[in-house]
Amino acid sequence: MNHAVLAARLTEAALARIPAAVRDREELHGMAEVSGAEHGTAAWIAERMPTPMDTVAETGRIGRIGPHGGPSVAVRAELDALPVAEATGAPFASTTGVMHACGHDVHQAALLALAGAAAEVEAEMGLPYAFVPFLQPREEAYPSGALDIVRSGALARHRVEVVLAAHVHPRIPVGAVATGKGPTNAAADEITVTVRGHGGHGAYPHEAQNPIPVLSQMVIGLTEVLRRTISPMRPAVFTVGRISAGRIANVIPHSGSFAGTLRTMDRSDRENAHTAIRSYAAGMAAAHGVTAEVEITLGEPVLENDAELVDLVDERLRSLGLETSEPMRSCGADDFSFFSEELPGLMAFVGVETTGAVPQPSLHSANFLPDEDAVRRVTLALVSGYLGACDLLDARIAQTAHAAAAVDATAAAAPGAPGAGS
Repeated sequence: MNHAVLAARLTEAALARIPAAVRDREELHGMAEVSGAEHGTAAWIAERMPTPMDTVAETGRIGRIGPHGGPSVAVRAELDALPVAEATGAPFASTTGVMHACGHDVHQAALLALAGAAAEVEAEMGLPYAFVPFLQPREEAYPSGALDIVRSGALARHRVEVVLAAHVHPRIPVGAVATGKGPTNAAADEITVTVRGHGGHGAYPHEAQNPIPVLSQMVIGLTEVLRRTISPMRPAVFTVGRISAGRIANVIPHSGSFAGTLRTMDRSDRENAHTAIRSYAAGMAAAHGVTAEVEITLGEPVLENDAELVDLVDERLRSLGLETSEPMRSCGADDFSFFSEELPGLMAFVGVETTGAVPQPSLHSANFLPDEDAVRRVTLALVSGYLGACDLLDARIAQTAHAAAAVDATAAAAPGAPGAGS
């Protein structure tokens, strides 16, 4: 297939759907639903998809547009919103205490626009590879909706060979898209440490084993543990968000605990940090005559963008009039990483602004509201992703065919092979 013709037609069809997609975004924004309860949002989008959508991961949906067999390209949009009371003042603002404060409504509307365009192009001239739109639940909460989709086998049943997503971000210049090869978002794990000692009266500390000083030293010391475990050339962050011990000023408690988030950008660093934290907690506890239990809840793995795919998609982005900015590396996490861990994948970050706001609100802010044109830019980013994925699949199929031909030629030239020279 002539990919230049495909690119022009798919882009034209997608852009024609932008006015409707903007209206879709406003409707979806006002009906925001929290993680695990996205039934209404999923049904609303599925009704407007140009292809039947099967249920996956409880509230998720997946469909297929294009050839029934062969490899396909999957594109994700997240379903869930956050339990945040919206403060944007927008005429379509949510009033339920649940808000799309991370731009998922924009992603949903863009996916609808691209799906409609893909169906139109498929009817006219056929798509080279099937387009698989899917709606993922529970991106903002555990258990991860992405992991559930991977485990369901839905992507494998559709022979998905490339997976794509786009995410709005106020740190990227408006009109630009950031991709970046390799690690883009961090692995995120939750660490809980519980120290158990022996309680007593505050006036007689020598008769007790106070867990609080040990907890305090561990909270401070874990930063040093990471410093001596992980190269300073690779990011690693441990942040404590909760600490709890005791209830009364003059009573030494029996136990206390703290919990924090560990962020790493390298798989081996992640494993080494887990080992070091466990060892440090055990050693500190033993030195003070108490015990320590470390519970590590694994979250998202490192999100890595496929290097070859990045080159191809960046070229497509520029051809559609979008700038490519410097790669965005962040210790934030996104469970899209469960997909890119299994398949060649790419997460593109699309620059947005909240019009009139100074300073610009961050993701998850009650004031975060991407500009209206963000729907168009995210749609074009997804168009670029699909076209780049087609280029990648073409190249890999050609490489496989070339390798097979080389093997056949070698076998035919081997001594004793039929037709081989003496």
